[in-house]
Amino acid sequence: MGTISGQIVDKATGEPIEARVKVIDSRGNFAHPPKALLKVGPGQPFFYSGGSFQVDVERGYTTIIVERGTEYVPQEVTVYAPAHGAITVDLEVDRWSELGTKGWHPGNTHIHYDEKETRPDDRLMLDPRVEDLRMTAISILKRWDLEYASNKFAPGFLTDLSSTHYHVQCGEENRHNANGTHSIGYGHVMFLNISNIVHPVSRGLLVDAFDPDYPPLSYACDDTKRQGGVVIWCHNGQGMELPVAAALGKVDAFNLFDPQWMDPEYEIYYRVLNTGIKLPASTGSDWFISSANRVYANTGGAFDYEAWLTALKAGNTFITNGPALELSVGDETVGGEIYTNPGSNLSVQATWDSHYPINRVEIIFNGQVVAAESHPDGSKMGVFSKDITSCTDGWIAARLFSNARDSFAQPIWAHTSPIYVKTGAEAIEKKQAAVWFDEHIEKSLEWVTKKGKFYTDSQRKEVVDLFRQGQQVYKAML
Repeated sequence: MGTISGQIVDKATGEPIEARVKVIDSRGNFAHPPKALLKVGPGQPFFYSGGSFQVDVERGYTTIIVERGTEYVPQEVTVYAPAHGAITVDLEVDRWSELGTKGWHPGNTHIHYDEKETRPDDRLMLDPRVEDLRMTAISILKRWDLEYASNKFAPGFLTDLSSTHYHVQCGEENRHNANGTHSIGYGHVMFLNISNIVHPVSRGLLVDAFDPDYPPLSYACDDTKRQGGVVIWCHNGQGMELPVAAALGKVDAFNLFDPQWMDPEYEIYYRVLNTGIKLPASTGSDWFISSANRVYANTGGAFDYEAWLTALKAGNTFITNGPALELSVGDETVGGEIYTNPGSNLSVQATWDSHYPINRVEIIFNGQVVAAESHPDGSKMGVFSKDITSCTDGWIAARLFSNARDSFAQPIWAHTSPIYVKTGAEAIEKKQAAVWFDEHIEKSLEWVTKKGKFYTDSQRKEVVDLFRQGQQVYKAML
């Protein structure tokens, strides 16, 4: 067999950089170094490289593909591997975008390593760099007696795994799913920027058959905020406590996935926004780096962790698995507020830049598509401008879709956080959402009172009182 030695460098700097590498030999087999970490998730197989690699292949034409994050152009070369001996291949990767120069910096707010991961330190050293993430948050979690590899990390800043350009930290996933699934239970939340574990990490059946459905997640949110932490509600569209926690101001952001296949998440997210509650968009990959999902937050300059968190909480964000998507309404950008009169025209502009072609861009007002533009042949760069009439209070966001898929086999997408519109005229969508949450909190209370397990009546009463307090916020909107 022959040997291929590869050197990966950033074209702009000439410096070695980490990347995903796919080597397909002349027989169509995926070849990789024996000790290399392999990519997790669907789609094409890759191995991680710290900047150089060496792999043995069969004689013949061999294809090498190199990918790094989402702002670099994938590099593909074909070389002829000898039957014996070695060849060296220099691989330059170049950016198609450099959002950091505009203040936009990517982060992943939701990652775990499961109990089968044997090299969590090595993986967490490479994950942020291969994916070109400025902020990476692993998290501890509790499910029965499973020994999740990510639980080895202590909450807080992980000094040994961080550097000037890569902030790596350990947070916590605090959760309750009464039947062990997403369908019933309070839901689950991510905590960032904590220094101490928030107890209990899990409750109910995620601990054992007799653990109480107590305390509610809202208590954990309060403990997190007392530490100066950030609360991000996870992608659980049916978590029954979210409407309560959001109404009581305990949530800083909402984690979302691709809007093409996670409709329940967006339905509840849009309803929260329709009530007038501000809730920025965030995202993550969940189990390992199993997708290219990332949230961009605008610090207004170079990356700084505290500034990044401030931008996230302020809603200066868009979420994506590749394309850059920016939104403005007049002079305001995402997270901002527009004060105007009912019936005024608003100049909305969505701007995108993408390595993959975009086929559709949409403007959303109060959860409904009010303007759209299709690109059947695909568009990698564009501006969609539209004047819309705002007769009521509300929120505006932009989202885009593509027929293309990335190497994780995921459809290409992006979605902005909202810009909020204040006219003084209440939208019908606000009352509709308030009614929906009022009714669903009532259904949740039925579960709490009839099926929830508690050690004492006072525990049950605390949860009931909490849910009633949140419910009253929505009732007041009626």
